[in-house]
Amino acid sequence: MSVRVVRLGSPRPAGEGLRLGTVRRLPRGVRKEDYAKRDYFDLWFPELAPSQKLLGYAVARPLTDEARWEKFSKSYEREMAQPGAQRILQVLARLSHQADFSVGCYCEDESRCHRSLLAQLLGQQGAKMT
Repeated sequence: MSVRVVRLGSPRPAGEGLRLGTVRRLPRGVRKEDYAKRDYFDLWFPELAPSQKLLGYAVARPLTDEARWEKFSKSYEREMAQPGAQRILQVLARLSHQADFSVGCYCEDESRCHRSLLAQLLGQQGAKMT
């Protein structure tokens, strides 16, 4: 049992379990009933996505330079330090010891995506990671 970090829309590996879309926006041009069929996600979970304001910062200019990535990272971590987000992270960390599931985002480069930060936050909460 564990949690895996994935790119939404990528093929599902065997045993992945439930896929949670930790994104602010739904996939464009995809019908709701096709989200899971097309390997986006089984459940949309925007509570773990960057806020609309932070997403706007990331979209305005790519997070390729270190200073912009650091600012984004610190801001996302502050958002996830809020009580509601902390409770969600704790629940997912505990569930990772009893069920297989995944969390993901659309970004091509995981190293410059909130999902890499989310993986670290889940690990800090004691999640069993794949």
